[in-house]
Amino acid sequence: MDERKRALNRRRFIVGLSAAGISSPFMPGALAAVAQDADLVTVDMLETAQRIAGLDFTEGELAAIAARLNRPGADRNDFETLRAAGLGNATQPALVFNPVPPAMRLPTERRPMRRSEMAVEMPTSDEALAFLPLTHLARLIETRQLTSTELTRLYLERLRRYDPMLRCVVTVTEELARQQARRADEEIAAGTYRGPLHGIPWGAKDLLAVRGTRTTWGASPYREQVIDTDATVYTRLRDAGAVLVAKLSMGALASGDRWFGGRARNPWNPGQGASGSSAGPGAATAAGLVGFSIGTETRGSIISPSTRNGVTGLRPTFGRVSRHGAMALSWSMDKIGPMCRGAEDCALVLDAIHGPDGHDNSLLDVPFNWDAGRDLRELKVGYLRAEFDQDIPENPQNPDLAAGRRQRLSNARASLQAIRGLGITVEPFDLPELPSGALGFILGTEAAAAFDVETLDGALDGMRQPPEESRWPDSFRASRFVPAVEYLQANRLRMRVIEELHEALGDLDLFLGSDLGLTNLTGHPEVSLPNGFFRGSPTSLRMTGKLFGEAELLRLAHAYQGATEYHLAHPAL
Repeated sequence: MDERKRALNRRRFIVGLSAAGISSPFMPGALAAVAQDADLVTVDMLETAQRIAGLDFTEGELAAIAARLNRPGADRNDFETLRAAGLGNATQPALVFNPVPPAMRLPTERRPMRRSEMAVEMPTSDEALAFLPLTHLARLIETRQLTSTELTRLYLERLRRYDPMLRCVVTVTEELARQQARRADEEIAAGTYRGPLHGIPWGAKDLLAVRGTRTTWGASPYREQVIDTDATVYTRLRDAGAVLVAKLSMGALASGDRWFGGRARNPWNPGQGASGSSAGPGAATAAGLVGFSIGTETRGSIISPSTRNGVTGLRPTFGRVSRHGAMALSWSMDKIGPMCRGAEDCALVLDAIHGPDGHDNSLLDVPFNWDAGRDLRELKVGYLRAEFDQDIPENPQNPDLAAGRRQRLSNARASLQAIRGLGITVEPFDLPELPSGALGFILGTEAAAAFDVETLDGALDGMRQPPEESRWPDSFRASRFVPAVEYLQANRLRMRVIEELHEALGDLDLFLGSDLGLTNLTGHPEVSLPNGFFRGSPTSLRMTGKLFGEAELLRLAHAYQGATEYHLAHPAL
C-alpha cells in the first residue's frame, strides 16, 4: 500500500472516531497509530482508542460503532465536504456565544458623552508631547495649539527611531498617515471638529485588516498577506478622524510576544519581552510612539502586556466591539479593546468603536455612557480577598520571585487604600469555586477550526522554528481530536459558570482583582492600570466589572489616576 493511501486511511479513521465522539484531545498520535495501514476500523482498534479517551463502551457497542464507521458513504464523507468548502479564517459559526445570563437586565438608557474639563498648554519639548495622554493631545488639537500633521510627523519619527530596539512595528503606514493628518487639519481649520480622536495618531495590532496594507497576523506564512477589506474598528476610528501611523507587532497568530520579526521588547527593560500577544501595541504606547493603540484579547493579551509595559488597557465585554476584519482565533472568546496612557483615553476610544456593525453576529446593542464627572460614591465596589489578603511566604529557591510578589502585593494594598481615600467603601469579595480550568480547551478547539486548512496541509509547520517558536501547529492538530459532544458539553457548563458568577457578583459594579482564565470565558470586562514599580518595571492594579460595565470600571480607574501619577511615568529610552 503506498504512503498516500496509508495517510488517507489514517485520516478517515481519525475523522470517524471524532464523528463517533470517542477521540482524545491529549494523545492524537496514539490514535493515529492504532489505525496503522488498515482499510477498515476494527473492534480492537476502538477498544484501544476508547482506553485513551477514558470511555467504557461494551464490546457489542464497539461493534456497532465499527459497523457504522465502515459502512459505504459513512459520516467521514461529510467531513471531506466541509474541508472542500473553503471556509478560511473569516467565516463565522452559526452558533453565537452570548455571555449574558437569562436573569440579567441590560441597560438601555443612552446619554451624551461628558469628558473631563481641562486646560492644556503646549509642552516645551517633543519628548513631553509624545507621552501626553490622549485627553491632553485632543485638547491641544481642538484648541489649535497643535496640528495633526505636526503630531503625526513626531510619531512617525519616533517609530523609525525606536523600533530597531523595541521590534514593535510591522508596517509604518506613512503615506496613509500623512493623508489622514492633512485631511484632519483641513477639516478642523474649516470648523469641522469630529471629536476627541480627530487628528490623533494611533497604531493597530496587525490582525486588523486595512486595505492596501499588509495584515500579517505576526506569522511568517502570512507576512505578505494583504486583505481586501477594512476592519470595522479601523473604519470607525478613521471616521472619528484618527490617523493610522503603524500596524504593530503581535505574537504569531495571537500567542506570546514572538513574531516573524523577532521578539517585541518592553521599553522599560529592553532585555525583556513585551508580553503577548498585543505586545506591539503595549510597547509602542508605553514608548510614546503612538497616541493610543488597539489590542485584542482571547485569554490575557490586552491585560498582560498592559501590565508589562505600564499602560492602561481595557478588555471590553464580549459582544461590545466588532471583530469584523480581525483575525479570528476563538469566535466565542476574542475581544478588541484600547491600550492607552490613561483610563479616560480608553473611554474616548471605546465610545468611538463599540456597537453593532451589521457584520459581527456576536454584537449586542448596549449603550456606553461615559461621564467623567459622575459621583463615584454610587459605585458598589469589592476587592478580591484571596488576592489582597494573602501572605507571601519566603522562597529560598527563588528569593527574587518572592520579593516581586511581595512588592506587587504591597502596591495593590496601597492602591486599595488610595481608592478608599476617594470616599468609596470597598468590601472584601470572594469568587466562588468554579471549574473554569476544565473549559480551557474551548479556545484551542475553535482556533483549530479557524486554521484547519493550514494545519492539514502543513503550511504552519515552519512557525515551530525561530523566530516565532510557536506551539500552534501542534496545538491545532491535537485539538482536532476533541469530540464534538465534549465541546458542546463544555459550553453548557460554561453557561452554568456564567450564571454562578453573575449570582456571586450580586449588586457589585466591579471588584479590584483579576481572574483572567475565568472572566475571559464568561466575557466580563477588565482594566489594567499602572500602580507602582518593582525594580524599575511597572506593576498594575486590575479591576473586573459586571457585563457591559465598562463605564463604571473606567470611572473608578480614572479617579484613581487623578489621585496618583503612575500612569504619567514613562520609560527613558
